[in-house]
Amino acid sequence: MKFPALLWFGLLASLLAGSCTQKEPTRQNMLGGETSPYLLQHAENPVHWQPWGDEIWEMARRENKLVLISIGYSSCHWCHVMEAETFENDSVADLMNSRFINVKVDREERPDVDQVYMTAVQLMTGSGGWPLNVVVLPNGKPVYGGTYHTRERWLQVLEEISKRFESDPEKLSDYADRVAQGVAEVNLVPGPDKGGFREGVLETALTGWRTRWDQKWGGNSETQKFMLPPTLEFLMAYSHLSGDSGAGDHLELTLDRMALGGVFDQVGGGFYRYSTDPRWHIPHFEKMLYDNAQLLGVYAKAYSVYSKPEYKRVVEQIFAFLQRDMKAQDGGYYAALDADTEGEEGKFYLWQAGELEALLGEDFPLFAAYYGIRPELAWEKGRYVPFREGPDGDFARANDLSPGELQAHRERWRTLLMQRRSGRSFPGRDDKIITSWNALLISGLADAYEALGDSTYLKEARALYAFIAEHAQNGSRLRHSYKEGDTRSQGFLEDYAFMARAAFRLYQVSGEEEYLDQAEIWIQTLQDRFQDPDSPLFRYNEDSELIAPIVKTDDGVMPSPNTVLAELYLDLGHFFYRQEYLEKGKEMILALQDRFLQLPENHAGWGRLLLRYQYPFYEVAIAGEDAEILRAELAREFLPDALVVYTTQQSKLPLFEGRFDPGQTRIFVCQDHSCRLPVTEVGQAMSQMRGNPSPFP
Repeated sequence: MKFPALLWFGLLASLLAGSCTQKEPTRQNMLGGETSPYLLQHAENPVHWQPWGDEIWEMARRENKLVLISIGYSSCHWCHVMEAETFENDSVADLMNSRFINVKVDREERPDVDQVYMTAVQLMTGSGGWPLNVVVLPNGKPVYGGTYHTRERWLQVLEEISKRFESDPEKLSDYADRVAQGVAEVNLVPGPDKGGFREGVLETALTGWRTRWDQKWGGNSETQKFMLPPTLEFLMAYSHLSGDSGAGDHLELTLDRMALGGVFDQVGGGFYRYSTDPRWHIPHFEKMLYDNAQLLGVYAKAYSVYSKPEYKRVVEQIFAFLQRDMKAQDGGYYAALDADTEGEEGKFYLWQAGELEALLGEDFPLFAAYYGIRPELAWEKGRYVPFREGPDGDFARANDLSPGELQAHRERWRTLLMQRRSGRSFPGRDDKIITSWNALLISGLADAYEALGDSTYLKEARALYAFIAEHAQNGSRLRHSYKEGDTRSQGFLEDYAFMARAAFRLYQVSGEEEYLDQAEIWIQTLQDRFQDPDSPLFRYNEDSELIAPIVKTDDGVMPSPNTVLAELYLDLGHFFYRQEYLEKGKEMILALQDRFLQLPENHAGWGRLLLRYQYPFYEVAIAGEDAEILRAELAREFLPDALVVYTTQQSKLPLFEGRFDPGQTRIFVCQDHSCRLPVTEVGQAMSQMRGNPSPFP
């Protein structure tokens, strides 16, 4: 449901003259006691900000005031701009303080609040973003929403809304009711498709999607480009299983261009949040944990598929960046690095040509050719974002260099630039440790361990899981974010679902059953606390005081927790021979089949699960004293159609029962719990899965 522009602008245009003359209660800015870096950034504003809490609604009803909710996060560039221009201005603060109850929300602490009001703003305006500014009635229903405003526009909007609230509250209330109903309808999910899985649904969805692909630079044909890990994972699985070379080529192009582009920090490693242009060249300079955590795993899997050294290097550079810049001293990974340094976007990462020439000396011409340092590629004020236009092999041949010589140059350049950068003011760091985002990293580290075979990744995944269990877990409950002194205890569906997947992935790669037990605890907890009574899916938050329940189903930069949970139901259903789990997962996928068909790039995780019903899916159990060795060898294959587990001892778990032989290690390839004869070599198991079984011993 989108509200016609004429309806909204008509509402604002039909205002009566006059002003509100309510007496202002004694109040002050109340953010100084918060732990969120974003809220603390606003603690000195003259606006009387309050943190989100139940008391604001009681206050609004008692004083009959509108509530102004401003949502952002610490690394948001335009949040900083609006603060400096508007919220630090005394005259603006006087208006806000006299006529509104003003609430600041960190979207990373309260993603549920952000989600419900972002949906409302998208319904009202057709777009959204941050800072997200919403004016709501004392019952929480919105009457106005938008993103960044100039100071003049902000003052105009607040004057108009406050006048309408005084002169015609019934009309305003009617509009708010319709917006709230629209938000509720967006979160309605139909039951499972009674017709079952449709033949050709994947191919049909891809036919429409292909028309939106950027054939030159990868990704979709858009002016701004985000890295979308669930989309990349789907294309990898789909092209591998279907043999669709077009989808595989598009995926490879996208991965290549992302890694070559300025959206990847060519000096320090790690991806920025998104590209502001179609070429992946000029980024928006925030660095976030959630996308880097997933892209670590995406490029690790891509290395298994394509065997490109570049992809392995990306994995290693992301990991090095996370360890260096995002890891807390006692464990856990921080949420984000700011886009701005000293009030200027990207200042920490940008270079002047003269500075580079002085630093690199006679190497500068080669460096400039490699990283696109030429006038037509300069950004604002003649500054540069290092950017590679083609693969290393092409550059080395064009410049008569061996691969080793180019690598030596690149390492020298990187060392010099990192040394110079270390003397600059470092971007602000949001030091919240968010449970769900760290869980994504645990899974990404498990993927990196499988693909690269480096135990460093497994060691870090185990340590990170232990840290989250110690600081964010209380029995069967999880908190969403951890920071010393923060007393918030609420966890959301994504925390439980992502931690359950992280625990199961650690079980798969380590064989340690305590991780399996913990995954079951998280699933049981979310079943008890988040099940949506009206659909097979799960609500985002447990006890909602919001204007509508949230049932998150889209796979954007982060996967939907419902997608992750559906996959877990399928995996654990196969693992435990538990039919009710298999049926539960199937119902969830059938409920989202149509949404994937309509807009596959926004529901790619559901498409990846639909693959399980179009192609054979295998349970692969490895049992024996050398099971860990064989499992590591098999894991270097890309197997989107198999659940691979192992044990080095006797086990009563269904997939292992009666299959452990101390005298030899065997691989059992099964499908729907029916198994072929066991084999002892990975190649034999691969042949069984690829329809060309070798002779059984």
